Amino acid sequence: MPVKLYSVSDSPPSMAVKMTLVALNVPHEVINIDFMKGEHRTDEYAQKNPQKEVPVLEDDGFFLSESVAMMQYICDKYAPDNQLYPKDPQKRALVNHRLVFNISTLYKFLIEYTFGPVFVGYPRTEEHKKKAENALSVFETYQKRLGTKYAAGDNLTIADLSLVTGIFCLEAIDFDISAYPTVASWYNNFKKEQPDLWAISKPAMDELHHFYLNPPNLSAA
Repeated sequence: MPVKLYSVSDSPPSMAVKMTLVALNVPHEVINIDFMKGEHRTDEYAQKNPQKEVPVLEDDGFFLSESVAMMQYICDKYAPDNQLYPKDPQKRALVNHRLVFNISTLYKFLIEYTFGPVFVGYPRTEEHKKKAENALSVFETYQKRLGTKYAAGDNLTIADLSLVTGIFCLEAIDFDISAYPTVASWYNNFKKEQPDLWAISKPAMDELHHFYLNPPNLSAA
């Protein structure tokens, strides 16, 4: 029975999980949730995830939310020896750090700056921009100090998959990341070296770009 991924087509965390499934060749079915119609807020969906958020993973009756936990689970169950989530304690710790840093800081502030204003409706302010730029500056420092091709070492890991989906939110609003050259190099390298995985994220980024240029009518949602 294939794994089921309940997903929104332009959701960055959903894309990170989907890339993990594809990278590990895990059979899966994507079930699209219409966010604008509120399908994630139904009682039926709450049985899968009481947080009423996307994505959600279903594996033979086992439900799991939170994209980071889902990526870790997929690796541990379906490819325990794959370097996408290395077993070595220090290498894994670095991957885990980048994942937590993304959720707690980078993605948190990037999404508040980029698409919170679009989908929640609050104004995009200079304070939002400052927090996003500070998070980018920290990521730039981490990448400079590590000096590796990918976010947590010289091999692709799930940390890259998660982080890329945060950065593509900036590209979706035409934000220039050239002021963070190490981050920009890492991001462009991912797109060049992992075209099959980037092909999963690009349509989501394009859809977000469309919403950036044509904000949805939130009062009608």
